[in-house]
Amino acid sequence: MSTAHVAHESDRESYFERTGEHRYKPTAHAGGAWSADEMHFSPLAGLVVHALDGHLAGRPGGAALARISYDILGRIALDECEVTVETVRPGRTIELLEATVVIGGRPVVRARAWLLASQDTSAVADSPYEPLPGPEELDPWRMAEAWNGGYIASIDVRRTPAVRKGRSSAWISSRVDLVAGEPSSALASYIALVDTANGIAVQQDPAEWMFPNLDLTIHLHRQPHGPWTGLDTTATFGPTGQGLTSTVLHDLTGPVGHATQILTVRPQAGA
Repeated sequence: MSTAHVAHESDRESYFERTGEHRYKPTAHAGGAWSADEMHFSPLAGLVVHALDGHLAGRPGGAALARISYDILGRIALDECEVTVETVRPGRTIELLEATVVIGGRPVVRARAWLLASQDTSAVADSPYEPLPGPEELDPWRMAEAWNGGYIASIDVRRTPAVRKGRSSAWISSRVDLVAGEPSSALASYIALVDTANGIAVQQDPAEWMFPNLDLTIHLHRQPHGPWTGLDTTATFGPTGQGLTSTVLHDLTGPVGHATQILTVRPQAGA
């Protein structure tokens, strides 16, 4: 490897830097959309999958992640975090893993992931969802004009014109690595962009209303491939302070699954 290549790799930007076996420090690119001193959940969700990949490294077999569900337990500070993984239910055909993210001695995220054994079902593979128009067919959307934070500034967004509030589709990609100096799986890099869904099909102006999500649940019927994450998103607000963001997930070859996010809806202070 040439010196020029090494210098090029070291100059790459990332969302996190590893500081220990299970510890990571977020960079400014992981900054949140609701508050400058918080972490955006999207890259953290990808980091959790990166940790799951590390836990499974070297294991035989072709198990695939079929569902991952994240519970956000409280404020996620833009600070060093620890991500630990344990096997809850081992098995050759079905396995359940649990990951915990701790910041400042307090658990802030718990995630559970179901892995299913892979087999050839290509003869019956089908989905009623049509592929999205490709990112090359859509105009760039300057998401940073509507949302703050280092994460939003780091991504490339191509969005369809909104036909009404709460309904839109978009392609998201990022020039930023997940963890500095470490390769990430296609799945981790894909999932690191999924939580963006709550910001692309907004029901109300985020300057006037808050609607952060308390969870993120992803179901996959096919393993996605990058470099684009496709989001066909619908956002619904109920009459008593709850909301739901629902997304059909795509990669460049078609639909791969679904994501949902429950929202707490409330007016911004002073709005």
